[in-house]
Amino acid sequence: MVALMDGMMGGMGWWMVLWGLVGLAVLVLVVLAIVRLIRSDSSRAGTPVGEDPAQLELRRRYATGQIDQEEYLRRLDDLRRP
Repeated sequence: MVALMDGMMGGMGWWMVLWGLVGLAVLVLVVLAIVRLIRSDSSRAGTPVGEDPAQLELRRRYATGQIDQEEYLRRLDDLRRP
């Protein structure tokens, strides 16, 4: 009987270790997901992906009234040429 109980406890010990590792893996995945969310939000705060910084500056100058529409369109056309 003692040998039977010892064998059962050994089996339960492995299950406990397995569930501990599964819990740890889930915790790591949650932390990684939170870090990824934070990084993606902070990357959106700067220059949008694929936006040319020169075009952004030109758009800013036009919006603040430093240049008129004609100059804006002319410079934008210059920037878009290959």
